Amino acid sequence: MASTTVQSENGLFSNPLFIRSLGWSNLWVMFAYLFNNFATFWGGLPGASLQNGFIGVLQIMLYPAAVFFAVILTFKSPEITLRQDSNRISNMNAFVIRAAFWIVVLLGCVDSIIAFLRVEDMLNGIIGETMGKNLGRSQFRGPYVHFPLMIIGVLLATRTKTLGFHWLALLILVGELLIVIFRFIFSYEQAFMSDLVRFWYGALFLFASAHTLLEEGHVRVDIVYAGLKEKSKGRVNAIGTISLGITLCWMIILTGMAQKTSIINSPILNFETTQSGFGLYLKYMMAGFLGIFAVSMMIQFVSYLMAAVADYRGEGGKYVPTGSGAH
Repeated sequence: MASTTVQSENGLFSNPLFIRSLGWSNLWVMFAYLFNNFATFWGGLPGASLQNGFIGVLQIMLYPAAVFFAVILTFKSPEITLRQDSNRISNMNAFVIRAAFWIVVLLGCVDSIIAFLRVEDMLNGIIGETMGKNLGRSQFRGPYVHFPLMIIGVLLATRTKTLGFHWLALLILVGELLIVIFRFIFSYEQAFMSDLVRFWYGALFLFASAHTLLEEGHVRVDIVYAGLKEKSKGRVNAIGTISLGITLCWMIILTGMAQKTSIINSPILNFETTQSGFGLYLKYMMAGFLGIFAVSMMIQFVSYLMAAVADYRGEGGKYVPTGSGAH
């Protein structure tokens, strides 16, 4: 392992325990907010508010408890470096994105098969009229078809290592190619075909953003950054991560999930579908893509913050981007 040299200076970034506590507190508060959101709008709890009685107070207390838990765990492991914590958080985020990849692949394939069988009036003959009618209702297909597939996707993520972006891009290409072939050669086109391409393309764009951040692949308007010393780059990245990156993620999460009618919660709670009755019943999932984007970027920004402070302090073991988008 490379030797570690640490700059002995005073300032905000001089204490690695503070930065680690700040990062983990941010993550645990986010997880507490997501739990409260689920418990309130899906589980029927009253919500985090002093006006909602004892349960409401308990939901509020999750937030200071999350901070306390994060700080205690950090101070119980002072030997862990910023670089090690950054790698650990980045690996955790890779699992989240990998699970999301498998979920969208399974949902897209299965929902397309159901849509094809429905539009060709073959579904009732295979599974019966009652089940066929049920699969035509989004409130049935979501809990009884989509949710089990999501669980399978998470299980597959535990057994694989690839993030799957190249495979998802290939699936999008195949989907577009099939649309062209069926439209211009066989004069056959259905709504679910274009829905599938949009579904997978949205997933590719939003799920790959966190990995692109890790690989330094996002476009950077560079005027003076490239000429800075490593320590100065670390300071700039750390300040930018806190003031812009993490702030943006919180804005998306709070705006999209604050109320039952918010732009992320509302489509998911209502299992919103497209106007075409024979399209995919996955429009509500595309609203969830924005939530996955915010959560995965939040996790990666916390990892990026710790790595940036490690650069500022001169810690060894810096991750070197290997992707083609690195610059």
